[in-house]
Amino acid sequence: MKSILIVEDDMYIHNLIKEILENEKYTVIDSYSGTEALRVLDKEKVDLVLLDLMLPGLNGEEVIKRVKDIPIIVISAKVSMDSKVQALLNGANDYLTKPFNKDELLARIKVQLRISKNVNKKLEYKDMILDEDKHTVYIKNKSISLTKTEYAILKQLLLNAEQVVTKSRLLELISDYTLDCDENSLKVHISNIRRKIRNITDEEYIESVWGIGFKMCN
Repeated sequence: MKSILIVEDDMYIHNLIKEILENEKYTVIDSYSGTEALRVLDKEKVDLVLLDLMLPGLNGEEVIKRVKDIPIIVISAKVSMDSKVQALLNGANDYLTKPFNKDELLARIKVQLRISKNVNKKLEYKDMILDEDKHTVYIKNKSISLTKTEYAILKQLLLNAEQVVTKSRLLELISDYTLDCDENSLKVHISNIRRKIRNITDEEYIESVWGIGFKMCN
C-alpha cells in the first residue's frame, strides 16, 4: 500500500484530500507545516508528497529544495506561470492549481507513483552496489554499515563517479542530508568509509585528489 504525505495547513482542503486518498486505499500521513513535513520525511517511508506552497514556518518552495528522491505534486492556489515554473525547476514533479478536480488529482498521483516505481534506485560501481530503497551499501554481496553522513557522501561520489568532486561541492551536495559536516570532518568521514570498505576488500574505491577533493578510483 502506497504512503502519501499531505502537507497542507488549510484543514478543509487537507481533510478533503485525505478522504479522497483513503477512499482509494492509500496510506495517508498528515503534516500541516513545512518544518513538520521534513521531520516526518526523516522518520517515515513516504512514496509521494502532496505539497501546498503557502505554509506556516518553512514554505513549500524550501521544502521542495530539501526533499530528495521522493516525487512531489504541488497543490497550490498560486496560479501564475512563474510560480509553476519555479516549483518545477526547484524539483517538484507536477503542479496542480486549486480548486482541483478529484479525478485529475488521482490520475496525476498514479502517474508519479508509476514513474517512481520504474526508476532504478541502485547505483553500481565495480563490486559495489548502493541500494537507495534499502538505504544499504554492498560490496561483493556483503553489507557495509554506514552512518547517515557516510552514506550521503558515498552516494554523491557514486553519482559523480566519472569526475573529481571538490570538497566544497561535496559539502554542498550532502547539506540536505546532514548538517554535521565541514572540510575537517569530511576527511574523517572519508577515512571511515575507506576503513569499512577495507574490512571487506583490499581494492580501493575512493581516491583523494590532493588540494581539490575526491573521486571514485578507476
